[in-house]
Amino acid sequence: MLKKLVRVFKDKELRNKIIYVAAMLIIFRLAAHIPIPIVDADRLSDFFKSNQLLGLLSAFTGGGMENFSLVMLGVGPYITASIIMQLLTMIFPQIKEMYQEAGEAGRQKFNQYTRCATVPLAMLQGFAMITLLKNQGIIGNIDRFEMIIAISLITAGTIFLMWLGELISEKKIGNGISLIIFAGIVSGIPMAISQTIATITPDKYPGIISLLVMSVAVVLGVVIITEAQRNIPVSYARRVRGSKTSGGVSTFLPLKVNSAGMIPLIFAMSIMLFPGIVASFFVGHSNEIISSSASFISNIFQPGNLIYGILYFIMVFLFTYFYTSIVFDPKNVAENLQKHGGFVPGMRPGTNTAEYLGKVLSRITFLGASFLGLIAVIPFIAQGLTNITTLAVGGASVLIVVGVVLESIRQIDSQLTMRDYDEL
Repeated sequence: MLKKLVRVFKDKELRNKIIYVAAMLIIFRLAAHIPIPIVDADRLSDFFKSNQLLGLLSAFTGGGMENFSLVMLGVGPYITASIIMQLLTMIFPQIKEMYQEAGEAGRQKFNQYTRCATVPLAMLQGFAMITLLKNQGIIGNIDRFEMIIAISLITAGTIFLMWLGELISEKKIGNGISLIIFAGIVSGIPMAISQTIATITPDKYPGIISLLVMSVAVVLGVVIITEAQRNIPVSYARRVRGSKTSGGVSTFLPLKVNSAGMIPLIFAMSIMLFPGIVASFFVGHSNEIISSSASFISNIFQPGNLIYGILYFIMVFLFTYFYTSIVFDPKNVAENLQKHGGFVPGMRPGTNTAEYLGKVLSRITFLGASFLGLIAVIPFIAQGLTNITTLAVGGASVLIVVGVVLESIRQIDSQLTMRDYDEL
């Protein structure tokens, strides 16, 4: 590892890329501390501390939401737009064809549609957040012009982060959007640890030790599941054309245990947070029935609630299967293998191969989906066992952080390998 770090920083081009990415992330962190001055900062801080739902959302923006900053929404609207576009590929064949078969030009057009969809989603989420804070008395009476200015600033902040993410991705040190989420999560870890340390008493020592052991186990499990794959052997028929012979080689098709990555967690979290946030709009309603119903729903969908944990696990499990079916189509893979003269030993090309791949994928995805569901609820389990509330155990945040680190390491390794070939 030390030798690799030395090689990385000895290479001027690679060193400059890393410094550039670090500078972009610093700009993001600075933007997260530029507030939009229409709120009572003290009341806003107290409100986020008392509301676990919004506290969880704020953690993924590095405190940007809690500060009511320019980038308070983070890259959430862009991620939502990406998920919506992925879902549309299953509904509209034209979009799927553009994404999968039109090559690089088609993917660029698909990404452009995603960027365009981000703008109205950011405006809608900004309006909803301002309305929620107005109902809580954190934002005073503002006129229509001030509302438009605030929504425009929030939307511009999201677009700015989306642009930063694309600049980072161009350097091939990691996915820019993922690195921004990573920076937001990591920035909150020191505060979470310091708050935990400040409340330590001798009777909490066993809980702290259990929490540390659980944290290490979670990180180890995330690394194993993220890297785990089932290799399907694939052989290519030998072809003779005149004096030239091609094919006749054996390789493998890797099927990831967790093909969906962190998307099911983010998607399930968005769905689970929605009822609680909507209910909070009506908690103070003048109608007693509406107010009590809203309070009941809000309590059910509070993180840490047993019903919330069960529903969250089920949603993550189902979305893992759903998203895996989007990113990996056994029928399409089997057709591509057949076109290129490849086959799975013991399986007839075409339908039989597709059925076999689908069966294997379903089995290994069961393990991946179960693990993702466990990762989603493990913070609540840890809190119940140790009576300590902290983000250090991680759950979704650990999966994102570990996944981003592994992806960045892979991309840096590939660039080092490419330089080795250039030297040869």
